[in-house]
Amino acid sequence: MTNGTPAIIDDDQDHSSRAPRGRDADATRSLLLQSARRRFALEGYGSTTVRDIARDAGVNVALINRYFESKEGLFEACLAHAAEQFDQPTVPSLDRAVQVVVDRVTVEHGSEDSFHMMLLLRTSGDERADAIRRRTLRNFAERMAALAGWTPDAVDGDALLLRAEVAICASLGITLLRSTSGLEPLSSASRDDLAGPIRDLFSALLR
Repeated sequence: MTNGTPAIIDDDQDHSSRAPRGRDADATRSLLLQSARRRFALEGYGSTTVRDIARDAGVNVALINRYFESKEGLFEACLAHAAEQFDQPTVPSLDRAVQVVVDRVTVEHGSEDSFHMMLLLRTSGDERADAIRRRTLRNFAERMAALAGWTPDAVDGDALLLRAEVAICASLGITLLRSTSGLEPLSSASRDDLAGPIRDLFSALLR
């Protein structure tokens, strides 16, 4: 990605800046993605530095530039992976789709799945990354709306699609508040505690 961001410079000038090969390279990429997901999800794009990410991963900062081209490129890679986790194939019924939402929203605090959800709330100011985020959320909303009877050419199609998007936004808000606010009883609510209210939300909007 070359959107004007300067290349990351290796200040250490040691052998650790050399790109690993084979399995080592895959492991390094995985470590960087894992570290970046956590940082971006918890601290946001602007507050996260590439040096923080490299330090967490235990690798030289120059490898971020080598593998991902820039901080924006690393964020885009993290978001693409999050989109793959969230953007599941079409489910057979609205009840099953709501169950998918419940499963996503009630993941354990601090888990990789919770970071995937929070990344869908983050923006980098980079159009390609934000396009991935919009497309993922739009596709899921369209599938939810379709299970409630929406079709793209329906006279009132926008109204039903809007309701699906509102339901999904509310669900993402639950994820964010559970992870960051300490609001009780929401933060410590179990999956079973939340399943009923989330189902009620979708039922009220989409049935």
